Parts: sequence; C-alpha cells; structure tokens
Amino acid sequence: MTHHQFRAAAVQAAPVFLDLDASIDKAIGLIEDAARAGAELVAFPETYLPGYPWYIWLDAPAWGFQFTQRYFDNSLEYGTPQADRIAQAAKDNHIMVVMGLSERYKASLYIAQWIIDAEGKTVAMRRKLKPTHVERTVYGEGDGSDLSVYDTDLGRVGALCCWEHLQPLSKYAMYAQNEQVHVGAWPSFSLYTGAAYALGPEVNTAASRIYAVEGGCFVISPCATVSSEMIEIMCTDDAKRAMLTAGGGHARIFAPDGQLMHEPLAHDEEGLVFADIDTSLISIAKAAADPAGHYSRPDVTRLWLNKTPGDRVVSGAQQSTATRYDVVANAEDATAEVRLEIVEQLARDEAPAHV
Repeated sequence: MTHHQFRAAAVQAAPVFLDLDASIDKAIGLIEDAARAGAELVAFPETYLPGYPWYIWLDAPAWGFQFTQRYFDNSLEYGTPQADRIAQAAKDNHIMVVMGLSERYKASLYIAQWIIDAEGKTVAMRRKLKPTHVERTVYGEGDGSDLSVYDTDLGRVGALCCWEHLQPLSKYAMYAQNEQVHVGAWPSFSLYTGAAYALGPEVNTAASRIYAVEGGCFVISPCATVSSEMIEIMCTDDAKRAMLTAGGGHARIFAPDGQLMHEPLAHDEEGLVFADIDTSLISIAKAAADPAGHYSRPDVTRLWLNKTPGDRVVSGAQQSTATRYDVVANAEDATAEVRLEIVEQLARDEAPAHV
C-alpha cells in the first residue's frame, strides 16, 4: 500500500479586496512562499479571489448593490488569462494549489474551490453545495458531483467550504469516499463578534477539528483575515465598524486524531502555517472508529448520494440518464434497493386501511 508524506501549507491572509488581478499577484506570492518552505500543497481561504463579500452581512440588500457589478467583474472565470496565471504558478513551483474563489460562470457566481496539481493541471472545480444564509443573495448552488474525493499524487484529496462542515450528510459522503487529505476553507471569524457565537473561531475551528476525528483524515483549514482596507471600503459608519472588525484569521491544520499540528498565527497576522502530513497515520486513527467502514451500521442507517451534474438544460438524448444514484456506506446493488423500496411501497398502498 502506498503512503504519502509531504508538507502542507494553509494560507492566513486577506485578499486585495475587489481587485482580481492584484489578489492573484498576492496569491502567487503566497504560492511561491509555500513552495520555498518545502510545501507540496497550499490551500487558500473561501472566496480568496476576489475576497469574501462581507457587505451582505452589514446592511440591507439594496445598500449592498453598490458592490454587485464590481464583485461580479472581479470574480474568476475559468479558462481566462487570470486563471491561467494561477495554474502556471502551481506548475512553476511544482505544488498542488487549492484555490478558494468566487467563480463567475455566464451571468452567475458560485462559491468554488479549484484543485490544481503540481503540473498545473486541473484535478477538480467544485462549488459549495448550498450557500449559507445571506450568501444566497450572491451565489448559486453546487450539485452532488461537488461532493467528491480525488486520487492525486498526495493521496485522496477532497474539499468543502465553511458551513458545509456543519452538514452531517455532506460530511459523511466525503468520509465514505476514503478521503485522506481534506481542505476546509473559511472566510474569517470577525463578524458580529460578541453577538453571534456560532460565527466565531471557537465553533468553526472545532468544526474543522471534529471533521478530522470523524473522517480520520488530515484537515487543512485556510482562513482569511479582514484587512483595514476592507474595513475602509465596506464599513461606512460606526454600526458597520462594530459588526465587522479587522483580523479574524484562524488557519489550522489538524491530524486524524484531532490534534493541532503547528503553532497558530495571531488572528490579525498574515502568513502561512505548515504541517508535515503522513497518511500512514490514518490507519491508526481509523482502527478505533471508521464511520463509513467497520464503525458503521448500514443495516440501520445509510446515505444515498446523487452525483448527477446539475445541468440547467438537458437534451432528449441525455434525459434517460439524468438521474443516477451512487450508494454510499457499503449498501448493496442500487437497482435491487430501488426495486425493494417500490415493492414495499406497493404493499403499503394495497394494505387495507385501519381505523
């Protein structure tokens, strides 16, 4: 069996807010810093390009419309020269890059993570399955294909964003695909400080740590900071300055037993945190509890995962295959399962009514 040993880096830094090209410049600098320190993987925060739209949490949607066009124009579109620069940086520095971005596709935006291998080739382009709360005023949704784990030269790699780590079934879908290295991207923890505990660092770094223990995997959790320039742009009065403060960075890397693998940076400090990954340790963690293996009870509970891409337009030729279910958690043949459920439903429908 092949085990993977490598150094990983998680970014804790602010973007150049609402400036895609400048944010890519800064990202490439961080990629180069990580590679110089011996890292073979570097992970970026949620929507690092061109920054998280904190303005949606600060006032009414009508007030936030002033940022809409600029945010859209500075979101990243795949296949553009800007995207090519990031892929080239991965290749030039021979490092896997997991970039957090606001993806622009046609006339819509999506919270996305782009996994690029050390040769500059795309491993995956995933989208956050469900934007959280007011994020839905900006972003569209992903689909079941975005809950996937990929074979790479560094092991089986997967990724989720922010409060996707609070979705039990989505997490289980990832665990069941034998995820070894997980990138959990976060935007910053400096919103509504003292007023919304669930949005703070204690809860959300705990979510990353629990993911490591539950999944028996390494968790690399990049986390952005809010810069003073971002405060200047978005916080136009005292009320907004009270709701969003500078800093909030809590980048972390956790081992499969839940332990923190490095000294953290101060919450308002920019930089990288590093950890040395050894996937052979996963078997030790999972010897005690493998939630999608020996510690599961598929006869009691199991998960159905629909990985059908969410195409908005489906041709007649494709329609017959538009619904496809993958059974997760050691379930039997899907066709037999569906047939059994139909038979059981028919039996219930035909049974005499009881008063």
